[in-house]
Amino acid sequence: MANSEERLHAVLATLEECQAALVVGGDRDTAQLLSVAILELRIKLNQIDDSELKALCDAMLREAEIAEQPRLQKSDEAPRGRSPVTLKLVK
Repeated sequence: MANSEERLHAVLATLEECQAALVVGGDRDTAQLLSVAILELRIKLNQIDDSELKALCDAMLREAEIAEQPRLQKSDEAPRGRSPVTLKLVK
C-alpha cells in the first residue's frame, strides 16, 4: 500500500509541475484541465468521500453567495452583464 501511495504522490508532484509549466507558458485552459486531475488525485490520496466533498462544496457556495451579496446590491444600479459562473459537483 505504501509503495502505491508513494507512486501516487510522485504522479501528483509531476502533474503539479506540468500544470505550473502550462500556466507560465500561457496555456491556462490545459492547466485548468490538469488541475481537475490533480484535485481528483488529492481526493483519492486523502480518502475524501463524496459526502465530505459535497459538504465542502456546499459550504464554499454559501460563503461565495454571502460575499457576493454586497456586490450585487451595488450592481443593481448598473446594467446587467453576464452572470457569474457557478460550478456544482456532479457524481
